[in-house]
Amino acid sequence: MAGCCDHDAAALRLSRRLLWIVLVINAGMFVVEAAAGWQAESLALQADALDFLGDSANYAIALFVLARSVAWRAGSAFAKGIVMLGFGAFLLAASVYHAVAGSAPEAQVMGAVGALALLANVVSAALLFRFRAGDSNLRAVWLCSRNDAIGNLAVIAAAGGVFLSATPWPDLAVGLGMAALAVWAGASIIRQARGELRHTADAAPAE
Repeated sequence: MAGCCDHDAAALRLSRRLLWIVLVINAGMFVVEAAAGWQAESLALQADALDFLGDSANYAIALFVLARSVAWRAGSAFAKGIVMLGFGAFLLAASVYHAVAGSAPEAQVMGAVGALALLANVVSAALLFRFRAGDSNLRAVWLCSRNDAIGNLAVIAAAGGVFLSATPWPDLAVGLGMAALAVWAGASIIRQARGELRHTADAAPAE
């Protein structure tokens, strides 16, 4: 019995340590990418910067509820799913605005910052790989990092497209793709969290 408790405590300490590391990485990349996206007038970089900010908040919430009940963790995951859906809706609206009023972004800045962001997200995803099959709270953390790495590859591809075409359309296409990915991930997390909340309610003893 004591051995089991010791194992759980060690796993909890490791989870906290990993979440703190990726929280610092993501908060730092938000600052870098937000400044670069504004300077380069890139929707894809601005979207990715907001994603880093959202992920930082997600990791902070995950840390807060890590040792709490399943209901707490599922509730926080449900809230994160709602935020991811909102993020997707914002990107859709921003894509429409940029399609009407935007100019071609700076491809060199997009490519360089996209590569740096990819490195940050690959490191984060590797650290969080153990959470991919966890509860909805930890699975949301894993999905955030995985989606970000995919988004960074798309940003780098968009930079090449902008450079070759001298138009903003590759940048806009990536923005729309990231919006769709955020909507899918948010809906997936909400479904799992709702299932966990129903299971917790069914398992609760009657008053």
